[in-house]
Amino acid sequence: MGREAGLHIFCAVLAFSRFRFVRFATDEKAATTFEMLARCFEALGGVPKMVLADRMGRLKAGIVANVVVPTASYVRFASHYGFRPDFCQGYDPESKGIVEHLVGYAKLDLVVPKELRAGDLGVANEAARGWCDEVNSERHSETCAVPSERLEAERPLLAPLPSLRPSFGRSVSRKVDKLSCVRFGSARYSVPTKLIGREVELQVIGTEVRVLHFGEVVASHDLAAPGEASVKDEHYGGPRRRGGPRPRTAAEKAICNLGEVGEAFIKGAAAAGVAKLGSELEELAGLEVAHGREALVGALARALEFSRFRAGDVRSILAAGAGAPRLARAGQALVIDLPKVPTRPISDYATDRGEAS
Repeated sequence: MGREAGLHIFCAVLAFSRFRFVRFATDEKAATTFEMLARCFEALGGVPKMVLADRMGRLKAGIVANVVVPTASYVRFASHYGFRPDFCQGYDPESKGIVEHLVGYAKLDLVVPKELRAGDLGVANEAARGWCDEVNSERHSETCAVPSERLEAERPLLAPLPSLRPSFGRSVSRKVDKLSCVRFGSARYSVPTKLIGREVELQVIGTEVRVLHFGEVVASHDLAAPGEASVKDEHYGGPRRRGGPRPRTAAEKAICNLGEVGEAFIKGAAAAGVAKLGSELEELAGLEVAHGREALVGALARALEFSRFRAGDVRSILAAGAGAPRLARAGQALVIDLPKVPTRPISDYATDRGEAS
C-alpha cells in the first residue's frame, strides 16, 4: 500500500501475467487490507498459491531470525482462501520492486492527472477500475505481452475462490426484530423487512456497519452513536409513515383518504381537544357526498388555517363558497416622499380673535 492525496493505494501484481490491480481506501487497517485482497482475488478469478506482502504492521505479529510471523487474523484469512502468506525481505527493494513500481506508476498516471482526493472514495475506485482495464489491455514493456490475455493462460493455475467471503473486522450475530431493525452498540440499524425474525451477521469496518445474510451484504449504514437510529426507507419498500393517523372506522378512512389535509385536520383537532372527534368526522364524511371531494379538501384547508375543527365550521365554509375571504399576509409598508406644501399656523383657525361684540 501507498498513500497519496489522502488516499491509501492498494496495489497487487501477478508475477507471470503482470496483471495489475489498483484500488483506494480511507485507511490501512487489517480489515481493510483483507477486503482489498478479497476484491483482488475476485478480479483475478482465482487465488494464487502464495501471496508476497510488504512487512505491514497490521499483518505482522513479530519477526524471528528475520522471518516475519503473520498475525492470527491474517493466518485465518489465508487459510480461508488457501494461499501461503509470505513477506518481502527487509531492506531488499528487489523483493518487492514490481509492486513498488506499480505504486509509483499509479500515482503519476492515475492519481495526479485525475486529481483524485479522499473526499470521494467511490469516484476514485471507479477511476481505478477504468485505469486497470486500460493498462491490462496494453502490451507490457518487459514481458512484451498483454496482461489480460496472459491472465487467461495463468488462471487455470490459480485455486478456485471460496463460496463465501470471510468476516472482516468485528462480527456479531443479531436477530432482526419486529421493526425490521437490529441493535449494535446501543444503536439501531434497519434491514429489509423480509428478514424480520431471521439471524443476520453484523460487521464493523472502520465507520461502516454492514449487515450480512448468508454472506450477502443486505444493508450498510454509517456507524451511529449510542441511542441513535439509522433507518433507510428502501428497507421498508418506500417512505414510511411516521406517527400518522391509522384509520379504522369508515369515517376515519374517508377523511384520511382526502390526503395530507385530512390527516392534518385529524391531528389538529386532536391537539385542540375536540372530545367528540369521532362523531365530527362522521358528519364531515357525509359532506363529501353533498359538496364533492375538491370542495371539502379546500374547506378543510381553510378550517386548518383558522384552527376551526368542528363539522359546523366546515359546513359554514362550504356554504360561503367563493365568497369567503382569504387570509393574506401583510405586505410591506408603503414609504413614499410626500411633496412639500405651504402650511398655515394653527392660530389662523381660531374662532375667537379678540373682537368686540
